[in-house]
Order: sequence, then C-alpha cells, then structure tokens
Amino acid sequence: MKILWITSTYPTERSPGAGVFHQTQADALMKQGVEVQVICPVAHSPKILQMINKKYKKYEIEEHYTRNGVQVYRPKYIAVPGQLKWAQPSRRIAGAVMKIIREQGLEFDAIHAHLAMPSGGAAEIVSKKTNKPYFLTLHGSDVHIYPDYSESARKAFVKAVRGASKVIAVSRKLIQKTAERSGVTPVELPIGINLSKFKGNPGVSKDELRENLDLPKGKKIILYIGRLVKEKGIGELVEAIRQLDDSYMCVLIGNGPLMGQLKENPELRQKVRCTGEISNENVRSYLLASDLFALPSYSEGMPTVLIEALALKIPVVATNVGGIPELMGSSSHLLVEPKNTAQLAERITSLLETDLYSDQTKEDLYAKVINSFDADRNAEKLKKLYEEVIK
Repeated sequence: MKILWITSTYPTERSPGAGVFHQTQADALMKQGVEVQVICPVAHSPKILQMINKKYKKYEIEEHYTRNGVQVYRPKYIAVPGQLKWAQPSRRIAGAVMKIIREQGLEFDAIHAHLAMPSGGAAEIVSKKTNKPYFLTLHGSDVHIYPDYSESARKAFVKAVRGASKVIAVSRKLIQKTAERSGVTPVELPIGINLSKFKGNPGVSKDELRENLDLPKGKKIILYIGRLVKEKGIGELVEAIRQLDDSYMCVLIGNGPLMGQLKENPELRQKVRCTGEISNENVRSYLLASDLFALPSYSEGMPTVLIEALALKIPVVATNVGGIPELMGSSSHLLVEPKNTAQLAERITSLLETDLYSDQTKEDLYAKVINSFDADRNAEKLKKLYEEVIK
C-alpha cells in the first residue's frame, strides 16, 4: 500500500523539530508495511516582496531527501502574505504537488492531507486530477482558527472536509467543532508518540543531564517546547517567570518571531534562556532535566510534546483549551485559563512547592498515555482506515 502525504510541515536537517509529529506517524506506518511518500510544499514569495521586506527573502531548502526511509519532496509555490485569510493557496499548492507527481513518476493508492487548510484544499484538487481518494487529518488551528478568518476561508474549510473519503481528528473537541462547521463527523485518532523513546529510566541523574545541557543545577527550571509566537502564550509564561523569585528560570526551545526580543531584553537574561531548535532526540533529555513543563497556548489540538512530558512523568501545567482537558481528564487542577499570567504563576509555584502534582496524578496520566497515545498502535488503526477505502 502506497500513501501520498501532503503536509505543510515536515522535519528537515535544518529544522528537525518542524512537524516532528508527522514523522512519528509516518515512521510508525512504515513499520506496518505502508509506504509513505511526503510532499511538503514550501511557500516562496514573489521577488517584489523580497525587495520590499527582507523577511520574504529566499532561503535555501532541501528539495528532495530521505528521512528514516521516507521520501520527502519540498517543491516551491508562490505565496503572498496573509493568504489563508483572503487568497487561498490550494490551487498553487496543488500545482506544485502535481508537478512532483509527474516529474518523479510517483505512484500511490490514496492521498492523506494534514490540516484542512491549505493541504486539505490542495488534496481535494489533486484527488480529482489523479482519481485517487483522499484522507484528511485535522489537528487544531485548521478547525478552531482558520475558518474564522473570512468567508472564503470558511468555504475552503468546508469544501476540504466534505470532499475527503475519510476525515480524522486528533481530539473529541475537534470532532465536535468540525461537525458544527461542516456537518461531517470525523473519526477520532490521535497520532500518539514513540513510547520506546519516552519511557524507562534515563540512566543518569538530573544534575548530570543539566551539566550535559549546560543548565544550572540549583534552579527550578520551567521548560517550554514549541513555536515562539504570541498564540502559544509565550508572553504570559515569560512574565509569570519574571514575577517569581530568582530560584525560577524558563528554558524556551524552538524558533519564531519572538526569539529576537526575548534574547535582546536585558531584564530577562538571568531568568529566560532561548535555545533555538533542537533535534528530536534531545527533547527527552531537556524534559528530564526540567522541573516542570509548561504549555500556555491560546489554542491547541492534541499537543504531542505535552503527551511526551506525561510519558516521562514530568509535572505539567497547561491551558484549558482544545484537546488538553480530554488528555488531562480528572487532573484538571493542572490546567489554567489562557492569557492569565497571575494564575499561571500561582500554578507553577503550587506544583513545585506543594504536593499538587501527587504520585497518584502522575501515575494516572502516565497510564492514560500508555493506553491511548502509542504511535505504533494508532498507526495500526490508521492502516485499517486506509484499507476500508482502498479496496
């Protein structure tokens, strides 16, 4: 069975953390005997925009590479600022995908798009051109945020969802919202994590891990992993840490538009450290070296990195958004409201200075991860969904 994936993000050597959850699922499918080929179109700005603003300048990309046995193609397509709000790029992305299919002579039994916009819209077009069915996985922002940008965005979302042979959502919250917006009820199937990488004894002490990662041994370290953007609650997290005493510090892993101002702010130098992107192999070490993982996002689907923290039995604090309450279940005392700095600061101190994160809470959440978020087991379920459509 050959499946062609269309996704807007997939790990590269330069950005190993970009869309790493996609790689987790692709790797798990390959172990099931499903041959996954990935086309990850890359936005390319017109020359006039590159002349106006340096942020639109070209950067070198890996156009074709192999990652863990998966062939990955990254064709360019013309993009314009704010295109998801007013100028849906689905046709341009579909054109780039079709070009790769023709040039590489790709053969496949079905298409699987990740995110309704823009990949789902492109998959709908490619499906018609190739006469192959397409699957669509909804992850979060494509359901909660993008359709509200404009009427054209709403229509693009509905069209992508209704055209799919099978729609999958990573949380029950997304199922409910998708049904409200489109009349289509998706199948629930989280991607999960590679449990073999996030279980078991680390073999070294926390102090040794911190020494290896050049982290201070005497601090209470609050870790965040993800994009450094406003919508992830970075501002609230940094302000919460700033308000706490000097025994607390925050380590932010990832890239994004807030990186520059965070690094340049002299008031934050002693309490906030930005590492940039790290390899997925180092995520485990940073989690085990930290005292608490924080995810103060304004919106989420089913965040992989939060599941990884729970698999390692690391204390967590997160916002009460998206699929997170489903994941946390009866441990809702670990959740805070988004955009609430005072509540976030209070919860961080309570988790680290009281027994709020009890052994029972830790074990309950660990058991939930083991039972529901095994990437290999969930890949088996996805393969069966493929087989239901591909006769």
